[in-house]
Amino acid sequence: MIFNLPPEQRLNPYPLYAMMRETQPLLFLEPFNTWVLFRYDDVRTALTDHALFSNAYSSARAGDDWKPSLITTDPPRHTALRGLISRAFTPGRVAQMEPRIREIANQLIDAKIASGQMDVMEDLAVPLPVTVIAEMLGIPPEDRVAFKHWSDEIVASADAVVNGGSTHQGNEAMEEMRAYFAGIIAERRVTPREDMVSALLAAEVDGVKLTEADLFSFCWLLLVAGNETTTNLIGNAVLTLLEHTDVLAEVRSDPGLLPGVVEEVLRYRSPVQAVFRLAKQDVEMGGQTIRKGQMVVTSLGSANRDAARFAEPDRFDIRREPNPHLSFGNGIHFCLGAPLARQEGRVALSVLLERLKGLARSGDEPLEPARGFIILGMKHLPVRFDM
Repeated sequence: MIFNLPPEQRLNPYPLYAMMRETQPLLFLEPFNTWVLFRYDDVRTALTDHALFSNAYSSARAGDDWKPSLITTDPPRHTALRGLISRAFTPGRVAQMEPRIREIANQLIDAKIASGQMDVMEDLAVPLPVTVIAEMLGIPPEDRVAFKHWSDEIVASADAVVNGGSTHQGNEAMEEMRAYFAGIIAERRVTPREDMVSALLAAEVDGVKLTEADLFSFCWLLLVAGNETTTNLIGNAVLTLLEHTDVLAEVRSDPGLLPGVVEEVLRYRSPVQAVFRLAKQDVEMGGQTIRKGQMVVTSLGSANRDAARFAEPDRFDIRREPNPHLSFGNGIHFCLGAPLARQEGRVALSVLLERLKGLARSGDEPLEPARGFIILGMKHLPVRFDM
């Protein structure tokens, strides 16, 4: 079952993807009335052609507990939301955060460096983006553990969106987060601060401001998408470099290669493996007919290893050019937080490689995959290094 793979395949689904691209590039899962797309061109079409494929998949499968957000709406509402949010979530605001991101990464390394060992996930990849996003939103440090819990539950519940299982834990996490942010939003209305929530409250286009529901949907999107994508980008990057020691040595000697490392990790080990769409009409694709109203799962991980688009797709090539991976989506729904994820990944790797010499995997325990089929990542990545 494509959504319930054993752990070893969850961490390395690429042989399965290759087989599917050759034998069943459009796979219909009849019990779930769902199609899975594996080829690059088909995935890109589903991501970009909003006349054929809708992002409003949540109401079709998950009920009223999952409210529309920037990623689950279509034009014209999506256009209006993105325009408003873009006023607060600007590239300039993201660029100004680099010194603070570096400071946080160094503090996290400081806490472990004397021991000569660390868990890359628990000690760096998880707390860094949670801290960054919490600070952007103006959330107190003591609430960050709750942030991570909410994020984990919501991502894991994506499995239920496809297979019809219970979304109780995800819905519970969503309601807890909704109540929390209602308090934060109410505070900022009275006493604005220099944070993202205050900026979003002030943002307007042609006299139109975000509603409280819009504000909440963006806050949870920033938390969940920003947290999970960046956490697994960092973890996947470290794992991949440890598997390619020649590349690791090269990057140590030339940190200017790090942007290329980040882009290739996004392609080679995509942190987000799949996103959903809903067919708005009957669509002919690859000799098959996707019926109006059927769910479509776009396999980003498979598309990013498609030999029809990438030369030697299973080779980790940090100088790959061009590298049109689909890890941040494509078209009007291209991820608004992509610059932040790229920056956090690059800075985290820079600090890690600057400070930890002789970096290597610690122990031979099998890696445990992160929860949720849409995610490719690990729960733990123990490493050792020279003190």
